[in-house]
Amino acid sequence: MADKPKRAGRNPQRQAKPGSIDGQQNALNKPWLKKTSQNKAATHSNKAHSKPARSPELAAENKVYGDNACRVLFSQRPQAIIRLYISQQMAPKFADVMKYLASEKKAYHIVDDTELEKVAASQHHGGIVLLVKRKPFISIANYLSNNNARRDCLLALDGVGNPHNLGAIARTCAHFGVTGIIMREPQLLQSGAALRTAEGGGEFIAPLSCDDMPLALKLCKDAGYSLVTTSSHGGQSLYKTALPQKVVIVFGEEMFGVSKAVANSADMALQIPGSGKVESLNVSVAASLMVGEWYRQHGG
Repeated sequence: MADKPKRAGRNPQRQAKPGSIDGQQNALNKPWLKKTSQNKAATHSNKAHSKPARSPELAAENKVYGDNACRVLFSQRPQAIIRLYISQQMAPKFADVMKYLASEKKAYHIVDDTELEKVAASQHHGGIVLLVKRKPFISIANYLSNNNARRDCLLALDGVGNPHNLGAIARTCAHFGVTGIIMREPQLLQSGAALRTAEGGGEFIAPLSCDDMPLALKLCKDAGYSLVTTSSHGGQSLYKTALPQKVVIVFGEEMFGVSKAVANSADMALQIPGSGKVESLNVSVAASLMVGEWYRQHGG
């Protein structure tokens, strides 16, 4: 019987592709150097991987993009990184991340901006996208049962869903040491757009989940927190009010504000004084002023 012909192109000594784990080891020193034909082949081969395969675990993963957001995530949770996609221009800045991933036998892919846009599903990727394990949610009941601090500030977002507002709020919270945000949909805090806008602040915020906002706020009151809402039409002046040491500041979505059930449970309604030339402030700006004043009174 005649021997089967060898398949064309099979070479047991072929070089590893730079997108593979072995190829990563070879490319670690200067992965940003001018493309060779080998690097071009790696870029083309990576196109097939630009959208990670869906799996039952995908709900527990999210994408992080933007220079600062990715850098802070790596400093806080390097073990959460699953895969890296990066442009050749950004590679020198994140060579330490690539080296770490190679040592952990995790893949990275050097791709062009078109591929990064596909991976991030956004034009604002900043040249880098991380696929990461999502930070676990904490129920508000569990948070309260494990927190005995005499001084604490939490935010409760009643219907706020815009990712840029959420990211700006998370950034403010990180700056002033607020560690928890109560939401019915806490996964919104970990969208790519929210995390990019937070500029790394999202890594320091615990998403606190609840199914029923009025019930969650009642649990907070039972645990010794005072509930504060904002009003553009009345209430005490923020700057003439002594804020409680333990407080939950509640914000609603901009058009309708907090729900009636939530408003009725509040211990105080505060107004942010101004010229009156505009009816109200953006929710992220209002959050910044409120949390900043609480920090001035109790945290500074």
